[in-house]
Amino acid sequence: MTGSVRLPHALVRAVAEHGSAEQRDWLDGLPGTVAERAAAWSSTLGAPFQPGGQTAWVAPAGPDRVLRVAWRHPEDEHEADGLRAWAGRGAVTVHATWRDGRTSALLLERCRLGTPLGARLAGPQQDAVLADLLGTLWHEPAPGHPFRPLAALCDLWADEVEAGPHPLDPGLVRAGLALFRALPRDSDERFLLVTDLHAGNVLAHAGGWRLIDPKPYVGDRCYDLLQHLLNEPERMTADPRGTVRRVAGLTGLDPDRALRWTFARAVVEAAWSPWVAPVAAALAP
Repeated sequence: MTGSVRLPHALVRAVAEHGSAEQRDWLDGLPGTVAERAAAWSSTLGAPFQPGGQTAWVAPAGPDRVLRVAWRHPEDEHEADGLRAWAGRGAVTVHATWRDGRTSALLLERCRLGTPLGARLAGPQQDAVLADLLGTLWHEPAPGHPFRPLAALCDLWADEVEAGPHPLDPGLVRAGLALFRALPRDSDERFLLVTDLHAGNVLAHAGGWRLIDPKPYVGDRCYDLLQHLLNEPERMTADPRGTVRRVAGLTGLDPDRALRWTFARAVVEAAWSPWVAPVAAALAP
């Protein structure tokens, strides 16, 4: 069984090119971990989805289930909690969970159509689908929920950016990072957020669309527009302000606040994706 578990190409490449020694060890043991989870959950596995993602092994586990075995990282620690909170309303259902020191595993509902939104519709058409989906997903979680505040994620990323080189003017970087830290703190909103919503994480399902792979935090809804916007380089390069205002308008959110958030996040993102630097400069207040 262990020897028959194949690995997705993108995961193998990501670990080979950027992984630590611990991650390479984890990948070496991944076929065994997958086989153990399949046996524990009485699942018949298909081949993993290709090319796959960069941090997880994902494959069909029977006609109505998907098995996802992933390297644990801070942003997605509460993925299963978020899926339970959404309870199938706009997101896939979680049937079982397991984790050890380095690995998390989820047995999930399988989207029967399964085509990513990005393969079905172009960017402007995606906007409306994602706005409708967010209207279904956004709610204030019940008291005693486990979700971290959005400020914790923003601080983590701002710390990483401050520690390294940056292509933008230092003054602009300071302004963007200060705003990135301040915005989650000056909002009274406490909505359950996806934080990684984009057209690759939304799959076609009977009767509509379903979110997969959320990274839940609690806070300001404007943040949930940002990953989709930054996955649209042509539109954001050509007309960043118009694109932000269009998406904010579809969700009913304040477009000026969405612009401030997008500027701050673009400053962060430009440290890792140089194409974003001109967008950040164009959005500067």
